[in-house]
Amino acid sequence: MRKSLMMTAVLAVTLSQAADLRSAIEVPNASEIIKKDLTGPAKVYKMPAGCITDDADAVARGAYIFHNLNGSKAKGDAPKGLAKKLADGKPKQFGNCVACHNIEKAKGGGNIGPDLSNYHEFFIKTGTRDHQFVYQKIADPRIDNPKTHMTVNLTTGLFTEREICDIASYVVSIKK
Repeated sequence: MRKSLMMTAVLAVTLSQAADLRSAIEVPNASEIIKKDLTGPAKVYKMPAGCITDDADAVARGAYIFHNLNGSKAKGDAPKGLAKKLADGKPKQFGNCVACHNIEKAKGGGNIGPDLSNYHEFFIKTGTRDHQFVYQKIADPRIDNPKTHMTVNLTTGLFTEREICDIASYVVSIKK
């Protein structure tokens, strides 16, 4: 009994001196976080004039964006007109399209999204798809597939119009 009373006294003293740590525990507002992450409704984009080009620099930028994830891990030097870092010094986020899509010369090309190999021959040349379709699909793919898992690139600001044009130019280019 005496031992029990002693334990009770020690516990009472310990608890009275314990700090209240409830204020030290972060309790984020999940509703606010979710609102911030929402991309808004799907948006139709009109492709800018002169967007799709066979200019070697534009196609090279598109290929670089397509095959790399971010500037800190991007392979090789960035092509003319593209930087691995943003103005604030943070790594530039690239597309890593190859994680889901296969295309000529892909290393580790994915099989989740459609195969984009010979895209020009199979879709552009036959008239099945046009440049506007490719531009829109990269800019905001939710227009024709609301349940897509593809990255929403222009609506979210991940890429600029010029970068979307470069990626589209690469996809539709004739690769040798």
